Amino acid sequence: MTTDPRVDETTATAAIQISDVSKTFGRGDTALLALDRISLSVAPGEFVCLIGASGCGKSTLLNLIAGLDTLTSGEISTGGRRVALMFQESALFPWLTAARNVEVPLQAAGVPRAERRQRVADLLDLVQLSAFADKRPHELSGGMRQRVALARSLAQDADVLLMDEPFGALDAMTRDLLHEVLEGIWRRRHLSIVFVTHEVREAVRLGDRVVLLSSRPGRVIGEFDVEFARPRGMDSPDTVGLAIKIKDRLREEIMRHGR
Repeated sequence: MTTDPRVDETTATAAIQISDVSKTFGRGDTALLALDRISLSVAPGEFVCLIGASGCGKSTLLNLIAGLDTLTSGEISTGGRRVALMFQESALFPWLTAARNVEVPLQAAGVPRAERRQRVADLLDLVQLSAFADKRPHELSGGMRQRVALARSLAQDADVLLMDEPFGALDAMTRDLLHEVLEGIWRRRHLSIVFVTHEVREAVRLGDRVVLLSSRPGRVIGEFDVEFARPRGMDSPDTVGLAIKIKDRLREEIMRHGR
């Protein structure tokens, strides 16, 4: 029933070790079992995508890994690694510029002003927004706002990045651009990423491995290694072929629950 940041012999090689984790909301007759005895290991530098029907507990699992909620049972260890969570919405402060939004976690961490200004400039360059540093959120497109949110997450110097459907509301072309940006950052920073999505082809496009959760309560019911080379296209034969296989398994699960 703990989220244990310490490194031990069983978790030292895993960026995230999830062991028999369950989460129940409420008590008594109104109790809702959201996650049921989930076990999952994410290797350092691995890109894992989570998919499943709505309400299967994907976001709940991310919140537990991030320490934003408490486990009902089981254990999660990140081995002392720093964890950042990027939400579905950019959640930027509307009165701050893009640069100041990225600077917020650095200021909170007590980073000296000169150093944080340089780091903000480097981060905005990393997400290809240097020219928009002085723009406020209402002056940016949806894709730009998500890139600012990504830069703000990276400002936390995390080793593990959790992403909860960050591109779900974007158009196809913008999403494709952000896939390239994210993949480049993942490679350069050697991040371990857990990425939640409803789009199966997005999961195959980005992930080293796609993990399928059952309908509520969420359980791991399938894992699919993505073994073909990067870079990948959303419409490439390899991507589409594996996506169809995963979709068929997901459809079986949804139909089994009558949803």
